[in-house]
Amino acid sequence: MNKTNTEYTNVINVCRDLFSKKTSDYGTAWRILRPSSLTDQLFIKAQRIRTVQETGENKVGENIEDEFVAIVNYCIMAIIQVCEKDLVELELPAEEAVTLYEKYAQTAFELMEKKNHDYGEAWRDMRVSSLTDLILQKILRVKQIEDNNGATLVSEGIDANYYDMMNYAVFALIHMGIGQQK
Repeated sequence: MNKTNTEYTNVINVCRDLFSKKTSDYGTAWRILRPSSLTDQLFIKAQRIRTVQETGENKVGENIEDEFVAIVNYCIMAIIQVCEKDLVELELPAEEAVTLYEKYAQTAFELMEKKNHDYGEAWRDMRVSSLTDLILQKILRVKQIEDNNGATLVSEGIDANYYDMMNYAVFALIHMGIGQQK
């Protein structure tokens, strides 16, 4: 399990580095987005990955690894939007945005450790295409919860689904060799 923790941390470092650089370029413009808009962004990214996986064609030219990184980052943005209800400023200092990123990345890491233990690292035997499908399924679940104004009878909330999507994307990136030491 130590190998997984190292690989996971390396992937998150790659994702956080991109988040930090984009925050320097764009500020926190993403703060204007409602969680439902972030869910739709996740759908766009995951659907593109699936289309490229199914057709074998990539006409845009951007690799799917970058799309999985975007999924990780959009999930953290969505979690911030859902969980930081007292945060009203749209523009956050870059350091504060990265601190919030790290806070929720750590929560995702701790969740991964618990689930990884209980599931016996089953993700290692999964295909990247299956991880893509699981992300799409979670997106559709979140969309349904959002359409129900956040109400569920027996299911986990929206944030739990974002954490799962994020962790599936990290696992896909590990499978693709992102963040591994050369």
